[in-house]
Amino acid sequence: MGSNGPDSSIESTSGSAVEKFLCERLLDQSQPISERFRALFSLRNLKGPGPRKALIQATRDSSNLLAHEAAFALGQMQDAEAIPALVSVLNDMSLHPIVRHEAAEALGAIGLVGNIDILKKSLVLDPAQEVRETCELALKRIEEVGTTDSENQSSVTENSPFMSVDPAAPASSFSSIQQLREVLLDETTGMYERYAALFALRNHGGEDSVSAIVDSLGSNSALLKHEVAYVLGQLQNKAASAALSKILRDGNEHPMVRHEAAEALGSIADEQSVALLEEFARDSEPIVSQSCEVALSMLEFERSGKSFEYLFMQDPLVH
Repeated sequence: MGSNGPDSSIESTSGSAVEKFLCERLLDQSQPISERFRALFSLRNLKGPGPRKALIQATRDSSNLLAHEAAFALGQMQDAEAIPALVSVLNDMSLHPIVRHEAAEALGAIGLVGNIDILKKSLVLDPAQEVRETCELALKRIEEVGTTDSENQSSVTENSPFMSVDPAAPASSFSSIQQLREVLLDETTGMYERYAALFALRNHGGEDSVSAIVDSLGSNSALLKHEVAYVLGQLQNKAASAALSKILRDGNEHPMVRHEAAEALGSIADEQSVALLEEFARDSEPIVSQSCEVALSMLEFERSGKSFEYLFMQDPLVH
């Protein structure tokens, strides 16, 4: 598994040497996927052309899991300089839908109105339902928080209590849990409204909220289910373990949903979840097997009291 902790020799070097190490580690396909993810999460804490260039290059990686995470990182960093590359990824039909989806979500997270036309085009033309639904979400988000000024992005971005730039703002805090549940489970309701209900339930917390979120894993939309699994990972509630385990075991489920279920089980980290991750680290779908491998590695670091990221950086935004 490569290095077992942050390398003190790296920490003592200059910032440019650290950046060079991280960029090279991210793009080195001979490294275990967990080591490359360590570099990716560390680079998300850095600004500038070097990290951006490496993350952009990683969006074309042969690992669809790493490529989609790199696109997600660029969106979470809200780096407007990455927009042309993200547009290129979104338009490239040779790339896995999970990567195109993440590029669309990143364009929504960056939130500039200049991204509207390209998202509208993909909303109509992309053959993958999950990508089209992501474009719908991104367009609605830009409509709500969009700006023409890349310098003012942070002033219009509502950060969640979980330190993530969410694809939708949470629904009104005046909504009851029952009302939010009804919206989340209603297959006729628009995707943005269902996402807004999901994030409001997450922020509410409590057994009733978790129950509603778990029930939405029966949705017809792979996109919604993958976000539900992501949220359950944020909540780290053991009540979700059985439902997430069922998702991971289902070979007919969309890989993006199984991948998020694996990462959520890694966050919950009870004995049964860990055993399941070990089993499915050998899954025939690389997006799933690599997700299990990364989740297990993160757990190993956490249990040894070490940071998964290099430089003792901490990043809760695994996606």
